[in-house]
Amino acid sequence: MKDLILKLEKNRFLDDDAFKALLTDGREETLHFLNERADCIRKKVYATDVYIRGLIEFTNYCKNDCYYCGIRRSNTAAERYRLSEEQIMECCAAGYELGFRTFVLQGGEDAYFTDERLIDIIRCIKRSYPDCAVTLSIGERDYSSYKAFFDAGADRYLLRHETADTEHYSRLHPAWLSLENRKKCLYDLKNIGFQVGCGFMVGSPYQTVENIISDLKFIKEFNPHMVGIGPFIPHKATPFANFQQGSFELTLKLLSIIRLMLPGVLLPATTALGTIHPNGREMGILAGANVVMPNLSPVQVRKKYTLYDNKICMGEEAAESIAVLKSKLDNLGYKISVHRGDYKGESCEKSH
Repeated sequence: MKDLILKLEKNRFLDDDAFKALLTDGREETLHFLNERADCIRKKVYATDVYIRGLIEFTNYCKNDCYYCGIRRSNTAAERYRLSEEQIMECCAAGYELGFRTFVLQGGEDAYFTDERLIDIIRCIKRSYPDCAVTLSIGERDYSSYKAFFDAGADRYLLRHETADTEHYSRLHPAWLSLENRKKCLYDLKNIGFQVGCGFMVGSPYQTVENIISDLKFIKEFNPHMVGIGPFIPHKATPFANFQQGSFELTLKLLSIIRLMLPGVLLPATTALGTIHPNGREMGILAGANVVMPNLSPVQVRKKYTLYDNKICMGEEAAESIAVLKSKLDNLGYKISVHRGDYKGESCEKSH
């Protein structure tokens, strides 16, 4: 198996049979060697820097009804909220003082936040903090909306593709949502000039090894600047409430595979990873991740943005505990970077 991993590191991709063998190999030594090689590659590109993003979950209203999501439209038990522009700016002010130089505006697909409202918010953040990046994670919009956000100053956009298999996509989403449109949005964003992130859930309902291989193929073809993956965690108020959560070990394995495929990619150790394992984020960093996203949202709304059950949002996950995170990373031999943490560019993909 080491030969396969070294081949992946050298050639950046494997055929389907080789990927299947790697993904289904449950030996601890395989995971360890894969994590080790990925960690080596990320250090060549990003040294020991870990980029921090200040996550601002500004609305949990959503028009969509995705079967896995706790803020889906049909969840009438969800306690809905929206942050005002003033509240968002207060989050940014607190984050800036803590050293954050990227703010991530994440929310459901909420019609209240029109293009005009979002443009005002983006411009206000960029005027107040010109040395900071603004990342949006607000779902599917049309080309003109994305272009307007980019022109207003937004730098990055996160839009998980969720699964690259059309049939699997239809089992996770209502009929009016399509993988075809999801991919169109991703290519629109990239063409406009955003640093773009895609990604998927590990262990989502009905997911097969072949689905994961399709995801890896799409990621390689799309060549994103960021990839967000995390284990599926069920939410009690969704149709998938009784499904098993995704594998922690497989998530670590996929983080490493993606790092070897795309050496310069920005790769978060996600909140979901930290939710299913007490040292999840730290182990994600050791597996090749180089981004963490502590929560900057107002304390009183953090527990309301529940995409899945038992989500960590206080304690060490909170932005206020940045000193604890710094200490943990220091102990692992990494350091928090106070820079924007932009994508290193195509050059590193060719030089490693």
